[in-house]
Order: sequence, then C-alpha cells, then structure tokens
Amino acid sequence: MVLVLRFVVGVIVSLAVVAAASAQTPRPFPRPDVLPQPPLSSPPPPETSAADSVPATAGTPSEETLGFPVYPTAKFIASYDAGRGQRYHIFGTTAPYTDMVVYYRTMLKERGDEVFDQPPTHMFEVGRFRNQTMAFPPGVTIKDWTWGGSRGYPNPTLGAQPARFPTIIMIVPAPPTPPGR
Repeated sequence: MVLVLRFVVGVIVSLAVVAAASAQTPRPFPRPDVLPQPPLSSPPPPETSAADSVPATAGTPSEETLGFPVYPTAKFIASYDAGRGQRYHIFGTTAPYTDMVVYYRTMLKERGDEVFDQPPTHMFEVGRFRNQTMAFPPGVTIKDWTWGGSRGYPNPTLGAQPARFPTIIMIVPAPPTPPGR
C-alpha cells in the first residue's frame, strides 16, 4: 500500500512539473538566430504635428516672449510642446558650460542648482511652479554636452557652423495666464 501511495504521489509530482514547464512564457520573437525580413514596401513616415516642434527657421523667440535673457551668441535650435500650454525652447552655444552658469547666475540673480554632475546640468527655477497649470517649473537649464568626451550637441542645420554645440540652454517660460486672472 505504501509503495502504491509513493508511486501515485510520484506520478502527480511528475505531471505537475511537466505542466509547469509547458506553461512557461514563450520566447520573444524574432529569435537572435532568425533575422526579420525587410518589408516589401517602406511604411509611410510617422505624422507629426506642426505644433509639436518649431524648427529654427520658424524664427527665434525673443527675450520678451520668453521672459528670460538669451545669451547673446546663442543660436536657436528648436521649440517643443511641453504640455499644459508651455514650450521648451532649445538654444546652442559655443561658450563653455561654466561660463553659461555664471552668466545666468548674474542675469537671473539666482544661484540655481547643479542637478546632475555627470553630465553637468544646472537648473535655475524662476517663478512658482503650479502643478495644476504647468508641466514644468519656469526656468533655464544648462547642460554640458562635452562631458565624457562627447564632441557636443549636433547642429541640426546641415553644413551650418558650428557643427556641434558644447553647451545647450533650455528655456521653459511660464504658460500664458488665461484672461481674467
């Protein structure tokens, strides 16, 4: 009787192991040894909204519209929708990162915070952040794009000089206040 009971328990355990093994998640496709075939025709490019990005050719935002100073030799790169009525405005400059931090400390009369030391990134939050109406706090962020041996942020305008920007400045103005406030 004990021998039969052991046999039955052994069969049940074996069936449980087999069932568990067969219920494993399948391997993701394609497997590394099987390369996918290229499509017969190329798919259409993804649609982008003109409101998502404004290239440099659309005009440089002014200090008056930004509400922040722009370094005199900075080149406007692009503007992006940040959400909740705010936009990011990206500028590139050949000035060193440390010079930009000193410039904005002086112009904004704010110390700011180095939020990352690798790569060096300094933020100046100017104005009050309102979670209900803003995606990001208004301010200026400066990033060193030469950190770790990088040659800099590539200039998106082909053939333009400089070919790369060592330092990038991102300005996020406060969203426009709705009428009646």
